[in-house]
Amino acid sequence: MSFEVFIFFALGLAALFLGAEGLIRGSSSLALKIGLTPLVVGLTVVAFGTSTPELVVSLKAALLGNSSISLGNVVGSNIANIALILGIASLIRPLKVHANVIRREIPIMIGLSILLVVLLIDGELSFIDGLFFVIGIITYVIMNVLMARKEKNKEVEEEFREGLKTRLGVWLSIIFIVGGLGLMILGANLFVTSSIVIAKAIGVSDAIIGLTIVAVGTSLPELITSVVSSYKNESDIAIGNVVGSNIFNILGILGITALVIPLSSAGIRYVDFGVMLLTAFILLPLSKTGFKISRLEGVFLTAGYIIYVYYLLP
Repeated sequence: MSFEVFIFFALGLAALFLGAEGLIRGSSSLALKIGLTPLVVGLTVVAFGTSTPELVVSLKAALLGNSSISLGNVVGSNIANIALILGIASLIRPLKVHANVIRREIPIMIGLSILLVVLLIDGELSFIDGLFFVIGIITYVIMNVLMARKEKNKEVEEEFREGLKTRLGVWLSIIFIVGGLGLMILGANLFVTSSIVIAKAIGVSDAIIGLTIVAVGTSLPELITSVVSSYKNESDIAIGNVVGSNIFNILGILGITALVIPLSSAGIRYVDFGVMLLTAFILLPLSKTGFKISRLEGVFLTAGYIIYVYYLLP
């Protein structure tokens, strides 16, 4: 295996993130120009934008006939988001958990994780399953927007307003959108192709490379966001970012990908689904203990992820 493969892998990853940033900036500015409020833009355009690296990578892998990477990417990302990302973030500073996250978002994430495993009992995520998930993500977004407006949370509104205060002109927004999409397509090609080469060189399956390297690689934006939020003592953002990402991964990423091409669960073992369910379930009692995730619990989560990855490797 040549050194060039790792260069292509790094370039692909960088192109994915730069492309996503361009897409988010351009589409957010355009949405604000046509009169959408910062709150709605934050809960829809930005939320979808941050999940685009996972989406383009999963689509590319599926179209190449490596659906194990597509499914492994989502399962592995959902595990890494909780065990690795929240683990590291809570080591920096104990994370306070908002009551709404415990009452609403975490149960939704748990329910969707169970549903995904049930739908994959037959070994495939079909077009109908994908359609059901896509309807689910549309419903979830509409529900979030309506509830956010009803609650009239000024802090959330101000947070989005501050984050979206840089506005671009219409034509510059379009250039950012087109350029961002182009970069992500190029990045996905480089990232997936090099990942497959690396997997074959070190003797692991497509599923394992999806569960580990691809999953962690596409979860880096969530890692950076959560670590920075924890450092700034904005733990609501850190936890909400992770839980929301897990929901989007199942409904949005797998839903859209399954609409394009059915996904096989070959190579993804019951233990992988079991770990995904365990991390989803365990977040609820951890969050309820004093409405925070402590440093000790962060050590537990991070250690659990390291053990899981060690178990996966040959």
